[in-house]
Amino acid sequence: MSKARYEQGKLPAITPERAAELKTLAAQADSEIDYSDIPPMDSAAWEKALLNPFYRPTKTHTTIRVDSDVLDWLKSKGKGYQTRLNGILRQAMLDDLHKI
Repeated sequence: MSKARYEQGKLPAITPERAAELKTLAAQADSEIDYSDIPPMDSAAWEKALLNPFYRPTKTHTTIRVDSDVLDWLKSKGKGYQTRLNGILRQAMLDDLHKI
């Protein structure tokens, strides 16, 4: 069986049969769903979870003003000062988002 390929924004129309099936599924109570073929996700399973290794955030070109001594310090560590700056800012963002 081959997989159908669709371009984003150009999906095929939903047939009346498929619409009826989706309506039936939407009306079904969660308690009626058969999960027997799906393993439970307990806390032990989540301990081994990894972030998506294929995720790459989009980059945005920007101009910022940075104190000269800060820029000198970043550059003194060698190539990749912009990546280091982004890492420092990302860590600050994550720390702020996860404050309790």
